[in-house]
Amino acid sequence: KELIARSIHQQSPRSNGPFVCVNCAALNESLLESELFGHEKGAFTGAIDRKIGRFEQADGGTLFLDEVGEMSPSVQAKFLRVLEGSAFERIGGRKPIQVNVRIVAATNRDLEEAVEDGDFRKDLYFRLQVAEITASPLRERRDDIELLANAFLQKFVRKTGRVIKGFTEDAMELLKDYNWPGNVRELQNTIERTVILCRNEMVRATDIQLSSLGSRVSAPAADRTEMGEYRELSMADIEQEHILATLEHTGWNKSRASQILGIERSTLDRKLKRYHVPKPTTD
Repeated sequence: KELIARSIHQQSPRSNGPFVCVNCAALNESLLESELFGHEKGAFTGAIDRKIGRFEQADGGTLFLDEVGEMSPSVQAKFLRVLEGSAFERIGGRKPIQVNVRIVAATNRDLEEAVEDGDFRKDLYFRLQVAEITASPLRERRDDIELLANAFLQKFVRKTGRVIKGFTEDAMELLKDYNWPGNVRELQNTIERTVILCRNEMVRATDIQLSSLGSRVSAPAADRTEMGEYRELSMADIEQEHILATLEHTGWNKSRASQILGIERSTLDRKLKRYHVPKPTTD
């Protein structure tokens, strides 16, 4: 969804302006309101400074609201007022702020059904439904997998400085045969994890770790014999090495590491405790 929204932005007259993303499902009501509209100093407990919201940050560009169907009724109402008048007040503020922003909204929910159930405002629904694009899941766009996988590989190779030229035929077949329940974001995280762990110039099927949530084929036996020098490691040893490599890659950013690993932050903390992994020390 974000790739489509970014493409719309880049092909528009606003391409030189900012492209700002907000995941509405990731924040509770009060945090989302502050994130979108900003707040004034002293507006609430903990508001020690003025905060510029995402609408202001996106002025002259595009604001992408992912999972817009998860907005609370009060945030929906304030959002609608912005769409109708392009002005709003920061939390705790009185001065109207005018912005010129293109809105691209996305959701996995059936908004028509949400309107019927009373979970989503009908007037907001019709304001958003100016132009609608239905994005098919990645599993229905097999031809896109190779293009996206290569693009993500180049991105993370540049980021990490690794020397990886591409995917073997078996590795690409594995990616194409997987169902990708997490769609493009899961593919991106998988390629990032693969780049961290790969020790060859070509990514092999054995270098790719896929979630058990999606059906997949096993790596071919012929490819499994090309893993290099054999080491006697238990599954726990392999998991510990994998976790440590990911943490080092992210600079011990546990939130980002857990996202790459495909586990909850609390699960990562439990595993670190189980393996007695000490926190890194700084000189």
